[in-house]
Amino acid sequence: QVQLVESGGGLVQAGDSLRLSCAASGRTFSSYNMGWFRQAPGKEREFVAWISWSGGSTYYADSVKGRFTISRDNVKNTVYLQMNSLKPEDTAIYYCAARPQLTAPRPWGPEEIKTWGQGTQVTVSS
Repeated sequence: QVQLVESGGGLVQAGDSLRLSCAASGRTFSSYNMGWFRQAPGKEREFVAWISWSGGSTYYADSVKGRFTISRDNVKNTVYLQMNSLKPEDTAIYYCAARPQLTAPRPWGPEEIKTWGQGTQVTVSS
């Protein structure tokens, strides 16, 4: 089991960049596949991106493909989400997620996740 703590959120303008971090505690971080979700006010939690335990595979939601990059450092027990060309519609609470099973290349559903961080707010002004 891992515990997750996100950081790096904030208030930025459209077109700016942010990098979110998710620090994991526990010795088994490198065996977990990691992902990011987000939830805007009044909306369902939605998938953003995932990265496999080795870092060799990634998958992105169409809405962020080409703008966001997920990466991980298994020495630092941290997963990152680099967000470029931010848009007002990216405004949401961003959550880190961990799952032991790797899936085929497809979006993860939030119902598949048992381990969540507490979230970090990202606000993009126009």
